Amino acid sequence: MGQIARLVFTTVASLGVSQALAADLLPPPPPPPPPPAEIGGGWYLRGDIGMTNQKVDKVVNPQLDAAFPVARVAFDQSEFASAPFFGLGVGYQFNSYFRVDVTGEYRGRSSYRGTDRVGWLGTPAGTYNQTNDFTGSKTEYVGLLNAYVDLGTWHGITPFIGAGVGFANVSIDNFRDAGQGINPFTGNGFTSLATSGNKSKTNFAWALMAGLGYQVTDNLTLELGYRYINLGDGETGDSVSFNGANAVPDSWKFKDITSHDLKFGMRWALGSETYYEPRHRPLVTKY
Repeated sequence: MGQIARLVFTTVASLGVSQALAADLLPPPPPPPPPPAEIGGGWYLRGDIGMTNQKVDKVVNPQLDAAFPVARVAFDQSEFASAPFFGLGVGYQFNSYFRVDVTGEYRGRSSYRGTDRVGWLGTPAGTYNQTNDFTGSKTEYVGLLNAYVDLGTWHGITPFIGAGVGFANVSIDNFRDAGQGINPFTGNGFTSLATSGNKSKTNFAWALMAGLGYQVTDNLTLELGYRYINLGDGETGDSVSFNGANAVPDSWKFKDITSHDLKFGMRWALGSETYYEPRHRPLVTKY
């Protein structure tokens, strides 16, 4: 009987202690609130300015050459001057390595200068009877869809490569052809002057890019980049001689216009977070 009483007393005492300990425990914490919705996601805006270094493969006039055949033509100079450009765009950063954007830009007026020598049919080989000086100017509107691969971030600096496709609207203005020479068959000297109307031509365009991005803040990234762009062909309007005559309907073709561009840009992330590495990462994390 005494053992049973002690067992009952021990059980009751254990239950009392357990209930007392349970009463001393704090209630479980409430669940954490959901994270705030990110505004903007991976979207960003961009702006670019830069300078062009433009080339043209060749300048030809097929209609004029067909009407007045010549034995030989040699260009001594054929080049566009450098010109500024600026552009705007909108893009999306999918992850820390891949992003795309759509850009539109205006490429400023670039002056053209060319000189050639012409040898007429029937003259000895290597003989040139006429020289021509060409002047004009060019502008473009360019739209591109671009894709980039970011190659990793070190101390806030991110090298990247990219490619783009789109269109280029090339306008040739104020083209002028001034010539002089000696007629080898009569010995008489002559001069010529023709001007061409302004004309715009839209072409397929493509570009290759590389550069460095520097993350200034969580939202602002600056870029320094290089771009090779192929703008297609340009074309003048019909040519008219100095006396207003137009013996042959003809226009000059600027074949395969390309440019090596140096550009400076900025990207502004619309989201509250970016996919870049933090600018100041601790060397050791302790838990």
